[in-house]
Amino acid sequence: MKRVFSLVLALALLLCGCQGAPAEPKQYSATFLTVFDTVTTVVGRDTSEEAFTQKAQAVHDALLVYHQLFDIYNEYEGLNNLKTINDHPGEAITVDRAVIDLLLDSKRYHALTDGRVNAAMGSVLYLWHEAREDGLNDFTNAYLPDGDALAEAAKHTSWENVVIDEENSTVTITDPALRLDVGAIAKGWSVQRVAETAPEGLLISVGGNVCATGPKDESGTPWVVGAQDPDGGE
Repeated sequence: MKRVFSLVLALALLLCGCQGAPAEPKQYSATFLTVFDTVTTVVGRDTSEEAFTQKAQAVHDALLVYHQLFDIYNEYEGLNNLKTINDHPGEAITVDRAVIDLLLDSKRYHALTDGRVNAAMGSVLYLWHEAREDGLNDFTNAYLPDGDALAEAAKHTSWENVVIDEENSTVTITDPALRLDVGAIAKGWSVQRVAETAPEGLLISVGGNVCATGPKDESGTPWVVGAQDPDGGE
C-alpha cells in the first residue's frame, strides 16, 4: 500500500512541477501608425503575447505624448504644444517641461552643427511643406516655392528670437515671422527618451530612428540593426 501511495505522490509532484514551469519566452512585435506620422515598431521577447502587448502599448502611449507636444500642425484640447507657440508670437506660452528640454537641445544642436540643423527654420520649411502638399493633391500643377519668398523666410530663423524661460517653463517667439519646426529632431529625441524608461530587452523604431533598451534576452544576445549604405550599397 505504501508503494502505491509513493507512486501516486511522485506523479502528483511531477504534474505540479510541469504546471509551475515558466513559459519559454518568444519574440513578438507590434506596429503603430499613430505617432509622428510614420511607422513605429516595437520588438521584444516575453513569456506571452499579452505581456509583450502591454509593454508595447506603454511605449506607444509615451511616444504619443511627445507626438502631441511637438506637433506644429494640430491642436489638442487642454494642451499647449509647438503649434500653440507658433500661433501666438509675442506671448509667453506655458508648456510641458519636455518642450523646454527639446528646444534647449535643438538650440544646442544648432550651435554644434554651425547652423546646419535649425529647428527655428520653420518659416522656410513651411513653404516647402505647402508646395509638397499642393503637388500631392494636384500633381499636374505641382510647383516649387517662390525663390523670393524663401529668401525672405530665411531672414526669420534666428534663435535669438526664441526666448526659453526654464524657471517659468515658458517659450516666447519675438519675431512674428519665425516658426519652430522640430521635424529633423523630434522622432530620434523622443525614442531616446522613451527608451530610457521602457522595460529592458526592447527594440524600438520610430520611422527608422532606432533605440534598444538592452540585449534581446537574458544571455545578452545583442539586437542586430541594419543601416543602409548612403552610397547605394547593401
